[in-house]
Amino acid sequence: METARELFLHELKDMLDAEQQLVEALGKQAEESSRPELQKAFASHQAQTEGHVERLQQIFQELGEQAEENECHGIRGLLQEHESFKEEDPSEELMDIFNVGAAIKVERYERSSYESLVRMAGELGEKKIAQLLTKTLREEQQTEKKMESFSKKLKPEQLGVEAEEEAPGRGTRASSRKRKRAA
Repeated sequence: METARELFLHELKDMLDAEQQLVEALGKQAEESSRPELQKAFASHQAQTEGHVERLQQIFQELGEQAEENECHGIRGLLQEHESFKEEDPSEELMDIFNVGAAIKVERYERSSYESLVRMAGELGEKKIAQLLTKTLREEQQTEKKMESFSKKLKPEQLGVEAEEEAPGRGTRASSRKRKRAA
């Protein structure tokens, strides 16, 4: 790799793979969710992500380039983290909480990547490409806000704190916090 354009194309291919991996993952997250509002949010995000794939393919056409395969190791790692967590057989509630947190991580990764791509497109004089990438960036920012909103709605009682407090002979952080508040 020798030029900024080559780096730009590499990064575009990386994001194309990321978005393609996420289409499948979001479908799984929708199925895993126990809350209807989360199911709907993940399904909606999946449809939006399919649009991101199409937009990236359009960008490659605009650039006169082929969208060759390039594995996005960053997203692959986040997806592997999800699979490892599932192997621990979490409750439905904890799976929902984990999935919302995982979605926020993914959105932040994507946001950072698209910010970089927008900047590179501008530096390369690719104004139309920068506009297309900016549209995706805005959608990623909106999705991140939605997921953060879901995260705030998940209350500590949904985290299993009560079960820890009731366990005999166990000094949990939750019970010590409760004692501190009572003092």
